[in-house]
Amino acid sequence: MGGVLPTLLLIFAGVLVGGTFSLHRQGAPRGAVVVTGLLAVLATIAGVLWLLPTGDGS
Repeated sequence: MGGVLPTLLLIFAGVLVGGTFSLHRQGAPRGAVVVTGLLAVLATIAGVLWLLPTGDGS
């Protein structure tokens, strides 16, 4: 399961980025756009951090 979760997180982040862009273009309330964008950023950060080596030698 080592590579599955970060891959799913990055895919989810991409979907959220597209959703954010779509919400913005449709004139959705600013709060919805900001929340969706923040979730996209968090999913991206989580996916990238999961792929980083931990430094414990394994």
